[in-house]
Amino acid sequence: MSNPSITPNKIRRVEPVDGAQNSHSDQQEIIEEINAVQNRIDALNEQASEEILKVEQKYNRLRKPHFEQRTNLTRKIPNFWMTVFINHPQLQMLIDEEDEEALQYMTFLEVEEFEDIKSGYRIKFGFTENPYFTNEVLFKEFILNEHGDQSSRGTPIKWKGGMDLTQRYTQQNMLKGRKRGLEEPQSFFSWFTEQESGDELGEVIKDDLWPNPLQYFLVCCVVCCDQYH
Repeated sequence: MSNPSITPNKIRRVEPVDGAQNSHSDQQEIIEEINAVQNRIDALNEQASEEILKVEQKYNRLRKPHFEQRTNLTRKIPNFWMTVFINHPQLQMLIDEEDEEALQYMTFLEVEEFEDIKSGYRIKFGFTENPYFTNEVLFKEFILNEHGDQSSRGTPIKWKGGMDLTQRYTQQNMLKGRKRGLEEPQSFFSWFTEQESGDELGEVIKDDLWPNPLQYFLVCCVVCCDQYH
């Protein structure tokens, strides 16, 4: 979103070539006219951005009760969100067997855009009682500052004794006497405490998975049906 305060473009004057004073003067006037037109276009673009923002806010409010109804319905299907995650072509690459076992206790997923939309969003994961951690809700927030730079923060996970999935690779490597390399795997749950300037996983969840998770859940159903025909 561009800055709402519009500053007219400044024209850099070009020194005329000898003998071309008149033509240069004419050209300079045309450039100034173009600049004035461009400023009007920029003002309209800014106005359009503000109008689009209002429309997005309106429809976010209209969609909210439907998302809530969908969440209540998905709670009635065992392992709904775990199935959605492991069927998603990008998310499945980040989930191993132990992560999958923990995700079986996931009861809901919610994506909440901040009221003004342009300042960020929050992703919430709900969990029932499980053997891995005591948190009932895990969240990760993505905040955009006035310059468009993104930062993030997530829930510290309260792991139960010996069940920290984010440490298992480190512990294995310590036993082997070597440090963990960048190419070695991480738990999906490491994402909650990672802080990066850009977060592809957050964008995938917000823009692809959240709008229609059913399409990824049904992948499993289609495969199962094909196996029986």
